[in-house]
Amino acid sequence: MLIIPAIDIKGGACVRLTQGRMDAETVYSINPIEVARRWEGLGASLIHLVDLDGAIGGEASNYDVIERIAASVNCEVQIGGGIRDECTADKYLNIKNVKRIILGTIAVENPTLLATLAKKYPQRLAAGIDAKDGFVAIKGWVNVTGKRASELATALEGKGISCIIYTDISRDGMLKGPNHKATCDLAGSVNIPVVASGGVSTLDDVKAYLGSSVEGVIIGKALYAGAINLEEAIKAAGC
Repeated sequence: MLIIPAIDIKGGACVRLTQGRMDAETVYSINPIEVARRWEGLGASLIHLVDLDGAIGGEASNYDVIERIAASVNCEVQIGGGIRDECTADKYLNIKNVKRIILGTIAVENPTLLATLAKKYPQRLAAGIDAKDGFVAIKGWVNVTGKRASELATALEGKGISCIIYTDISRDGMLKGPNHKATCDLAGSVNIPVVASGGVSTLDDVKAYLGSSVEGVIIGKALYAGAINLEEAIKAAGC
């Protein structure tokens, strides 16, 4: 199982939000490049980068910072936040070390574009399914739709998606543990690989996913708060 450290970027800085609220941020570093190098040095083979400003504004607000981060490490990165047109997708997927991009809003609002990009970039797209009370939230988690997360996941079958990144918004940044059952249920219901995100706060939370069909775990605030040691998490996951 893959352990993926997260770097969320707002105004060029590395921050963490509580339940995705832009007014509830903690700044952990004004130099996200140093943070990325730290996670790589501790054994990360993939880093999760999110443009928070882009997720809200709908455009690549922190593109230059993300490009520099990707160029500064030798491991791969995945990128999400504000990728809502083909031009932006092209720009990100041509950056050095980018493994895949994460599409959330597009997956709901523009399935035609999703299909176009999946054909153009086979297995280089991840679908970000962010859920609140089981319903998909889009546009930086601001808008909660009437579509259930399980419904969207099923609709993505056979669309060329490399994985689903599933986040329970209510758990994100709370350090109260993930929604293990909902994540495992989703992973067991589709053939697309699922990566868990949101709420992982202890090493036991990581171990709880071992033996399930979840293929990876994204860890954010727990790393920055010192609640989880990245090297220990990677070792526990068998990576």
